Amino acid sequence: MAHGNTAPAYLDAPAVTQQLARFVSNHPSRGWTSAVNKEAARTFLNWLGCAIGAADHITSNSAMAAIQVLQPAAQSTVLGRKERVDIANAAFLNGISSHTFDFDDTHLKTIIHPAGPVASAILAMSEVKGKSGQELLDALVIGIDVACRVGNAMYPDHYSRGWHITGTTGTLGAAAGCARLLGLDEQRTTMALGIAASQPVGLREQFGTMTKPLHPGAAAKAGLKAALLAQNGFTASTRSLEAPRGFMQVISDKFDWNEISENLGERFEISYNSYKPFACGIVIHPSIEACTRLHAQGITAADIRDIRLKVHPLVLELTGKKEPRNGLEAKFSVFHASAVGLIFGRASEAEFADEVVARRDVETLRGKIVATAHETIAEDACELIATLADGREIGIAIEHAVGSLGRPMSDADLETKFHGLADPILGSTQTKALLNVAWETAEAKDVHQLVRLATPQSQA
Repeated sequence: MAHGNTAPAYLDAPAVTQQLARFVSNHPSRGWTSAVNKEAARTFLNWLGCAIGAADHITSNSAMAAIQVLQPAAQSTVLGRKERVDIANAAFLNGISSHTFDFDDTHLKTIIHPAGPVASAILAMSEVKGKSGQELLDALVIGIDVACRVGNAMYPDHYSRGWHITGTTGTLGAAAGCARLLGLDEQRTTMALGIAASQPVGLREQFGTMTKPLHPGAAAKAGLKAALLAQNGFTASTRSLEAPRGFMQVISDKFDWNEISENLGERFEISYNSYKPFACGIVIHPSIEACTRLHAQGITAADIRDIRLKVHPLVLELTGKKEPRNGLEAKFSVFHASAVGLIFGRASEAEFADEVVARRDVETLRGKIVATAHETIAEDACELIATLADGREIGIAIEHAVGSLGRPMSDADLETKFHGLADPILGSTQTKALLNVAWETAEAKDVHQLVRLATPQSQA
């Protein structure tokens, strides 16, 4: 029986597992343009700030408490914290913290947050194995390419089934990145991808809970361990991705093999990565920006009779929570995010705190916001009409939200965001020093100075 719009049978499916393994193991270091390498540095910097920023969040503290029961060896750095743990659990914990604020990068074609699983795994591996900064960036570009190409081949069907695509494809990306750092040959890289393919992580049911950020952490840990297993001779099917009972055909009704193989090694998916100015799901960003523009005009919550939003259908599917009960749920509420955008003129992590969710003025304004889905509205766009108490109407149209590929965040924007995340953990002086080192990752002989600066000063 045919699945999706591509090859229905085992013999008709191309050997994409081995194609990807060949790419991972054989592609030359920095075998891409300087623009791709720069985007890798931006992706790594953005991920690093997100991971440090949530280091003391209750989600991170709970995860650390659980890991310490296992009495892990002190091998690797946990970003923003004094504790050290074993290499696999460092990947796990950093993956959790990097996604806790929902402030991390987004590959817009698939809404994968690719750095969470990949960067978390490869930084832990690079620290223990003494890899250079460019080797880390090589692994980041290649790992993200594997995750996003597989995501391209399955999206949106796989996501619509209820899988959290960041976790499922992230396991593959983490395995690919770590296999690259370990110098595995094509055969053993095929095994690493196969081992990872048996460990898809993440269900969308968990959105709005601590288990959502667990997904990139668990994917990072699984991918790292898959590479280590393969290095030591552990075996898997050579057709783990494409076989009828393999990864893609089991967890998706769509599998477009061309999305994996087309221009492999020539076009790099990290080039299509984006970064968030607001600490929540990216589909809400156009609505937030429209409301921050109301704020900039001097409009207050007391001035509002009602706000009507026209949004892409995915907005209500993902973020339709009308009455969020806490900050994690509020990140999936277009109503809360829009309300704080108008009241505060921003939507940073502070605006998704539990106490803000419970504020009377925020609750009241949420109740005045109506959002309707329109197929003609792009994912990075929205239309807003605000009716004021005096009867006046104000219309605002967002064609491309800030942070989208049409209006990307600048390096200066990323630095401001980084300071906002890391200053409370590290202090502004140490954060500035870390920023300078992070921008120069490609030139570093190893990552030891970077991870030292990414931990509280008392740990130095």
